[in-house]
Amino acid sequence: MTERLVLCAIALAAVSGMPGVALGRKSMAGQWIAAVLAIVGSGLGLAGLVLFWMFDDSQPVVIPWHLPGAEFNVAVDGLSAVFLVPIFVVTMMGQLYGLAYWKQTDYPQNGRKLRFFYGFLTAGMALLVISRNSILFLFGWEIMAVSAFFLVATEDEKPDVREAGWIYLVATHTATLGLIALFGLLHAVSGSYTLAPLAEGSISPAMATSLFALALFGFGLKAGLMPLHVWLPGSHSIAPSHVSATMSGVIIKMGIYGLFRTLSLLPTPPIEWGVVIMTLGAISGVLGMAFAIGQHDLKRLLAYCSIENIGIILLGLGLAVIGRSQGRADLVVLGVSGSLLHVWNHAFFKSLLFLSAGSVIHATHTREIDSMGGLAKAMPWTALAFVVGSVAICGLPPLNGFVSELMIYLGMVDLLEGSSAAFAGGALAAAALALIGTLAVACFVKAYGAVFLGVARSQAARQAHESGLPMLLALGVLSACCFAIALGPLALAPIFDKAVAVWAPDLPEAAPRLVTLAPLNWVTLMGGVLIAALVAARLLLGALLRHNGSTRSVTWGCGYSAATPRVQYTSSSFAQMLVALFSWALRPEVERPKNLPLFPRAARFHSEVGDVVLDEAVLPSFSFTGGLFSRFRVFQQGNIQTYLLYIFIALIALLLWR
Repeated sequence: MTERLVLCAIALAAVSGMPGVALGRKSMAGQWIAAVLAIVGSGLGLAGLVLFWMFDDSQPVVIPWHLPGAEFNVAVDGLSAVFLVPIFVVTMMGQLYGLAYWKQTDYPQNGRKLRFFYGFLTAGMALLVISRNSILFLFGWEIMAVSAFFLVATEDEKPDVREAGWIYLVATHTATLGLIALFGLLHAVSGSYTLAPLAEGSISPAMATSLFALALFGFGLKAGLMPLHVWLPGSHSIAPSHVSATMSGVIIKMGIYGLFRTLSLLPTPPIEWGVVIMTLGAISGVLGMAFAIGQHDLKRLLAYCSIENIGIILLGLGLAVIGRSQGRADLVVLGVSGSLLHVWNHAFFKSLLFLSAGSVIHATHTREIDSMGGLAKAMPWTALAFVVGSVAICGLPPLNGFVSELMIYLGMVDLLEGSSAAFAGGALAAAALALIGTLAVACFVKAYGAVFLGVARSQAARQAHESGLPMLLALGVLSACCFAIALGPLALAPIFDKAVAVWAPDLPEAAPRLVTLAPLNWVTLMGGVLIAALVAARLLLGALLRHNGSTRSVTWGCGYSAATPRVQYTSSSFAQMLVALFSWALRPEVERPKNLPLFPRAARFHSEVGDVVLDEAVLPSFSFTGGLFSRFRVFQQGNIQTYLLYIFIALIALLLWR
């Protein structure tokens, strides 16, 4: 029953945008039909997952397929069920949010295209997650990849949108090439395209390492693993905000799913794999947040934070790989559970942050942080939602980010009890995770302060207004998800135990469960007490202010009576010290006045933190390659006899080579 409900959800998502194509460009009917079909479909999918978790209701659907090697083979297990949750929840909230954010009446030229491909995006992701055949998996993967390209390029009349779209398209198809090689090698060693675990000792260590490297490349590129992240900041920042939320909250998790699934198919991994994954996770986490701190574009800042959270997820996965290689069930349980719970957490709080940012952009018509300010007065509910997302992404109690990071921390502490090498690895990984959290706090203090506090820095910010009901409802649901996970991790433990059993089928029956390794009941108690204390403090403060008859006034200006918005901290000035600390990696471009006279005229200061890998490695390499191949145009004469001669020479060369 579970699989059938999920397939119904996929079908409804796929057709949700089709009725709108047949309706007029100015008609809202197609948008409402798409939203209703998508919400009903997501509800059916989530109902199927509840049946699976409550009754272990899983009946694989296998239908023959005429394509050689392929078959329609789908099934839901403990691992795929975890990834289906953010697919259905986040896309459902995206459709709801879009009713007010991207109205068909306001965007008659591209609204129908957006909803058409948004439905196919949801269907493609859900299909690849439940696929048990590698060719079917690639079908779902390509549906997701192409749909996301058209969504990124929604406003394709803009040059920067076209540039970001093409970078994404090249990156995603490069990842696909890696996956084709991966599944080709899997077929060579197993003789089948079915995604089934390989027996212990059935492949050589060299072949296993090749499979791992291809999976890390192909899926890591999709996940935005640094330095394979070059497509992510541009596409996340340029797409419509509910598309950005889906890309950050769900699409990049398909890369994480692919890594989890591939590692579950391979025999016991060597410890070096875990070290590599943890190292890449630490680099992505620290540098992702460092790049985020230096951004002026609000959505680009959030995009780099996605790279940071992918790093945290990989720290947990690396911990689990080390545990599996050493036969340490405690490390496997804590690593897999913490990593997968962070998949959920990041999907919810990052989608919440992107949708909150979308509300701000919808009200101010700019993504530039330094053109905002003071928005908490005009947009109190959006500001509150951004606070919830910010606290969650920083891993602070009493919100959900704390719970998953706590599990990973506990695993790292357990790792300290091993050999000297394990001790060093656990200590360095724990230090990296702590540094990531510290940088996250600094980043979101900057973001919230510059966007919502102080006074408005522009006329658009002064005229801002709160978002419409559908947008606020989506923010409320995602905020509720963050609180629910923070206060109910004990109820979620069996879900992640099922996922652990799928990922590491070689664990003994007597292996410890999550509830015995993590103090989840204490987490719930602490979170409840802290939330109650915060609510009580807010009520008490409000009562005191009303009792004292307090009035609103401007912030004290330290005795300066002619204050203007220009005296406030900007995104550059707030982050200057941290950007300078990481300047060896960020390589910021700074434009400042030089040799100022005694009575200087108007001067300008500007700083910019671009993407070092894209700007200084990838794009120059493509330019060099394009220039190199342009030299071969001399052979393109446009003469059919010349082309026949080339073919004849090639045939002769091949015959001689044979």
